[in-house]
Amino acid sequence: MDQQITPAAVVATMDELHGYYIDDLEVGMTDVYVRTVTETDIVQYSQISGDDNPLHVNEEFAKQTVFKGRIAHGMLTCGYISSVLGTKLPGPGCAYLNQNLNFRAPVRIGDTVQTRVTMKAIDPETNNVTCEAVCSIGEKVVIDGTATLWVPNKRKKT
Repeated sequence: MDQQITPAAVVATMDELHGYYIDDLEVGMTDVYVRTVTETDIVQYSQISGDDNPLHVNEEFAKQTVFKGRIAHGMLTCGYISSVLGTKLPGPGCAYLNQNLNFRAPVRIGDTVQTRVTMKAIDPETNNVTCEAVCSIGEKVVIDGTATLWVPNKRKKT
């Protein structure tokens, strides 16, 4: 008899997978994601996104630029914001509506980026939240901005 293996995420209930509901959120709540950028991250991001700008993938080219060497894709670093929002705060079940970002400094292979997201505004009428996002390397801010997300209400239990 063939037994089919089902991924855990498929058999988990919605309550087990879901992040915060809008009713659970409070202004000032914060969560963090930390990651050290690797050569593999840059190569894979380049392949997945199709962005093979030599500034990111060719050291000889990048040495001749204002950056004096390769830098990580800005959107790779922005992905760390998405990681916090989609997996931690507010977490699974939320959806991006918009994002406004400022790129302040380059990120390089070997840099450890700390991404902090903080709840700034909650609108229970529209189920929208506004978050502040800051990516930093030590004390140096490399990206900052805001994101607006839709967050569901708790389901009514019968």
